[in-house]
Amino acid sequence: MSYTPPEVWTWDAENGGTWGSLNRPIAGATHDKELPVGKHPYQLYSMGTPNGVKVTVLFEELLAAGVSEAEYDAWLIRIGDGDQFGSGFVEANPNSKIPALVDRTGSEPVRVFESVAIMMHLAERYGKFLGKPEDRPELLSWLMWQMGSAPFLGGGFGHFYAYAPEPMEYPINRYAMESKRQLDVLDKHLADKEFMLGAEYSIADMAIWPWYGNMVLGRAYNAGTFLSVHEYKNVLRWAKALDARAPVARGRMVNRTSGEPHEQLLERHDASDFETKTQDKIGA
Repeated sequence: MSYTPPEVWTWDAENGGTWGSLNRPIAGATHDKELPVGKHPYQLYSMGTPNGVKVTVLFEELLAAGVSEAEYDAWLIRIGDGDQFGSGFVEANPNSKIPALVDRTGSEPVRVFESVAIMMHLAERYGKFLGKPEDRPELLSWLMWQMGSAPFLGGGFGHFYAYAPEPMEYPINRYAMESKRQLDVLDKHLADKEFMLGAEYSIADMAIWPWYGNMVLGRAYNAGTFLSVHEYKNVLRWAKALDARAPVARGRMVNRTSGEPHEQLLERHDASDFETKTQDKIGA
């Protein structure tokens, strides 16, 4: 079917697809709703998408490393219900995207939004998972690579392969090609490295793994066979190594609303919640 763009674009309130009813060309709140506040220094408002998982993995890694000051409350923002357009969330993140963090460690609350900005904020505060000082250019380069590249994997390939109203050959081919190119970039980089910075585990690994690690592990868009993810042996080795880390497994559970009930912890307010408050324990 051919399409000729009109001279001036106009908004159709429903443009189809899984998330079509949530998209709109304007910013700001659609309804009044304050954000809840828990007892810990950090208040995270998120959902267990790859961008949300980046931050919860870092929190769990910091706690596992003995940084008790990094205790946090993780509140579920159901993006399918439009929670991100509540007035409180828009105050925390004017871009209405998860995750958003409110840092209450000081006299006044401080908002931090964009996943990697949150990661840098926490890692720099506690001096953890940043690599050696001489690695900082490499660390920043891979963090920015992830932020710039993952939208082609998720909003590009994932959208048209899994969520669009109907399959379309051109965008699927275009973004499949780019997704495989990105996986090849990682595969070549990891050919002689244990982690993204070499021998040292860092927030670069934590940022990249939820997108690309889960892809090669067959957890994203049901597209592992389509993209022949088995070809990327170095990425697979790295992805499995991170997957085996207990803090990564916990971080992947937080604010998760799909998958096996025992892997879903809708909200996290205490370390014991992983044992007592997963969906298999509390149900609906």
